[in-house]
Amino acid sequence: MAIAAAQVKELRDLTGVGMMDAKNALVEVDGDMDKAIHLLREKGMAKAAKKADRIAAEGLTGIYVDGNTAAVVEVNSETDFVAKNEQFVNLVNETAKLVAENKPATNEEVLALVNADGKTLADAYIEATQVIGEKIAFRRFAVIEKTDAQVFGAYKHGGGRIGVVTVVENGDEKLAKDIAMHIAAMKPQVLSYKDLDPNFIEEEVVALKARLEIENEDRKRTGKNLHRIPTYGSELQLTEEVLAATKADLEADLKAQGKPEKIWDKIIPGQIDKFIVDNTQIDQQYTLLAQVYVLDGSKTVGKFLESVGATLVSFTRFEVGEGIEKKEDNFVEEVMNQVRK
Repeated sequence: MAIAAAQVKELRDLTGVGMMDAKNALVEVDGDMDKAIHLLREKGMAKAAKKADRIAAEGLTGIYVDGNTAAVVEVNSETDFVAKNEQFVNLVNETAKLVAENKPATNEEVLALVNADGKTLADAYIEATQVIGEKIAFRRFAVIEKTDAQVFGAYKHGGGRIGVVTVVENGDEKLAKDIAMHIAAMKPQVLSYKDLDPNFIEEEVVALKARLEIENEDRKRTGKNLHRIPTYGSELQLTEEVLAATKADLEADLKAQGKPEKIWDKIIPGQIDKFIVDNTQIDQQYTLLAQVYVLDGSKTVGKFLESVGATLVSFTRFEVGEGIEKKEDNFVEEVMNQVRK
């Protein structure tokens, strides 16, 4: 009998098997959906579907550079042990290569890519799940482009738990990779303060002040120097008016201290710099250019790049499992469920 495409799709959705396997099963049982599912389970081909509701929050990132295009991917498994499996590692690398070469726009397009064996990545993932015995899931990807005048910096940390790609202008690959290493370690979220949402900054400043005030209570009891409580948290908030008012306050303080006006210009710039540092702590935590460079603690990343005449155009950072709520085993609940059976 003729099998409709809708039936094939429904069976694939229910079992996770490949298109031809689904169609052949339906043909064999004359289109009976329940019998087709049973048949696939008997053959062990629906094994992957049984694992579909499991949480896969471990795994690896993969990076592949193809000329002026780079790809970063994240592929998840249920345990970090599987992340060392050769088949799994090869699948991650194969996925990154196909993404860089084909530049898909969606996860669906990624999974529709065909590998060297003539299989779609969707089928390759199902097969990996069946062979390895854990849920293997493609999670996300990024395609990064550069010009001929720019360079990529690619770095994987922790065996691939973190993957970073940078694009640098007026610099070499070593510099681009060094910046990528910093990004892997310090986990910036955006490039500069200009990329932060004003509402996010305000919320973070409130939280920062509350935390510092609590810490100051402990410092009072132990006789330690108290933290300065900042008024602001980001350079986005340090308008010309704010800086002008700060300068006026500093001048008033110097005048009150009896400092001669002719030396103010030697004192005030340093105090303004200190004010900016104290009042940009949100930038320092979340923005790359404001972070202290791990390879040169005397400069921020932004100042370091300026000193070598380079510009960071963009960065992409993937960390395995970020944003995934991992399952926590509840031993008591597990025992009680067994008792109730």
